[in-house]
Amino acid sequence: MLLHGLSFWQLVLATLLLTHITIASVTIFLHRHQAHRALDLHPLISHFFRFWLWLTTGMVTKEWAAIHRKHHAKCETIDDPHSPQVLGLNRVLWGGVFLYAKESENAETMERYGHGTPDDWIEKRLYSRFPWLGITLMLFLDVLLFGLPGVLVWGVQMIWIPFWAAGVINGVGHYFGYRNFKAEDASTNIFPLGILIGGEELHNNHHAHASSAKLSSRWYEFDIGWMYIRMLELMGLARVKKTAPRLRMGKARMQCDLEMLQAVITHRYEVLAKYAKTLKSIYAEELGKRPEIDLSTIRKWLHLDEAQLDEKARENLSRVFEKSHALKTVYNMRRELESLWVRSAASHENLVRQLDEWCRKAESSGISQLRAFSLRLRSYA
Repeated sequence: MLLHGLSFWQLVLATLLLTHITIASVTIFLHRHQAHRALDLHPLISHFFRFWLWLTTGMVTKEWAAIHRKHHAKCETIDDPHSPQVLGLNRVLWGGVFLYAKESENAETMERYGHGTPDDWIEKRLYSRFPWLGITLMLFLDVLLFGLPGVLVWGVQMIWIPFWAAGVINGVGHYFGYRNFKAEDASTNIFPLGILIGGEELHNNHHAHASSAKLSSRWYEFDIGWMYIRMLELMGLARVKKTAPRLRMGKARMQCDLEMLQAVITHRYEVLAKYAKTLKSIYAEELGKRPEIDLSTIRKWLHLDEAQLDEKARENLSRVFEKSHALKTVYNMRRELESLWVRSAASHENLVRQLDEWCRKAESSGISQLRAFSLRLRSYA
């Protein structure tokens, strides 16, 4: 049925529907299924997504998956294909599609990170070989369906993914927003309701648990991509392989053991988020006790590692630490805690001993919040 003569708002709704299908294809097929293997898709639905992306974006599955995997492996370094921390926000936000195109020509990236993507007859002979043919066919279909306004519909389709995915997610998603987890990179959650970009708005959650099929992690967050995956699963068209691990609490241990160590390392982002609240509580106390110290200038620095601070910041922190034993203690002990999961060469026995020593030190520090935090760690299961 031809859709000529639609009103302006009907045309807008039709365009949003078409672009939303594309967004769903990117987040479910390219991102969660292909790049991270977080779920399996039935061949029928998998090929539909691949065909739709060929029509509406001309993107090649192997290229997208390889570039995204490299982004995770080299995040916020000069080898990251699209880090706004390195390249600047404007360049990634407005020129992300050009950064993608440039990296897609890197044979080493394709060879190293492009494994396991579709390599069948239709991929070789059509989708990868003639990516321009799909978007040309889409232009023809849009004009056939909508008449002359179909050219405008097609134009919106062509800029939708380059702007929202290559620009907003890769740019704003590493620059502005809130963070549930202290990931090693600068990833942020842009907005708690992941609807417009299929759930990809929850980018910090994704970087904390990259292989999870579900991107929401707080009760107030909504991931529409996950809703679609659950619907596909109920119809037998998808199978979820992995979601973010759930924290389980057991009986507090008097002695740290390997199970507790593994739980702490597995939930390290949760641990750091809880520790940040502990630090915030102690900061508020010190602010009331020591009005002679200008703590307001160091608040943001307390959550940064020493390597991230410039010389002036280090000097200011040092002066404050001379007058506030509590802040110095919790700052230094955070670094000691983080060493549990960065010293990969240490044996399990040494790491368990280190965790046990950390807990005992926290509990004997004389800082009530630190003691409470340590007792919570002892309940990790």
